Amino acid sequence: MEILRFKLSGKNAFFKKPEVNTYCYFTYGNIHKVALLGIFGAILGYSGYTQIQDMIKPKKKKTKLEPSYPEFYERLKDLKVAILPLNEKGNIPKKIQAFNNSVGYASREQGGNLIVKEQWLENPAWEICVLIDCEEAEKLKDAIQNHKCVYYPYLGKNDHLADIEFISVDEAKLAADEELYRIDSFIKRDDIELVPLDSEDLDELLTKEEIRVYSQFKYEEALPYTLDEWVNNYKLERFVYTGSFLEVNNEDVYCLDNKVYTDKEKKDNIYRNKKYVVFY
Repeated sequence: MEILRFKLSGKNAFFKKPEVNTYCYFTYGNIHKVALLGIFGAILGYSGYTQIQDMIKPKKKKTKLEPSYPEFYERLKDLKVAILPLNEKGNIPKKIQAFNNSVGYASREQGGNLIVKEQWLENPAWEICVLIDCEEAEKLKDAIQNHKCVYYPYLGKNDHLADIEFISVDEAKLAADEELYRIDSFIKRDDIELVPLDSEDLDELLTKEEIRVYSQFKYEEALPYTLDEWVNNYKLERFVYTGSFLEVNNEDVYCLDNKVYTDKEKKDNIYRNKKYVVFY
């Protein structure tokens, strides 16, 4: 098998949280799998949420409602992806942006003007890995390698165009069977156990300075993982990105050559020439 790798970034991004729809629209702190599949669906030309409403309306009149997904998710939901944050410690700066929606029908107030406030991610960047293990993954690899897309990919909203660069295809290699790993991608919280800093196992692997460097942070967030088949709402899962060493439960760990995109990353990866990822 092979692994498609590329850098995904942009000036801004907005992955809307559906829980709040007054005062301000908030964003998730990182890209999630459903949004990533949406980008892949745009590249391959698959329809999305708007088109599924057109299909559901006539069905409501004739038969009972049946489980259904948008085309992009139906086709791509089985893709195995890994998301590696490139912003420092996985923390992407956020800023509230206010702008006017003056189309005339957005507000019932005089003048029809609506002031919209959104929380945007600033200069987000990730390394994306896709396991090439099915026909849809092969189509995606061909499209991205040849710089083809049917629709423009964007980061959550069409105001925020996505940059895809540093494209490569590597051989998929399982990591050596070890008890402890330092995982460079997001991983489900339920699949890991954090290793204490005073663990004897760590002392055997690293110096005190290396342990200090690796264990400086832990980022955890509940992110969309799947869609509900009836109403297409997000189903959330807690994901972790950390510099600490982990015990990984019942998941394959893959080893990749370390790609360095900036001088800052080169400094942060002084002790390492490999990256370890888990697909989900």
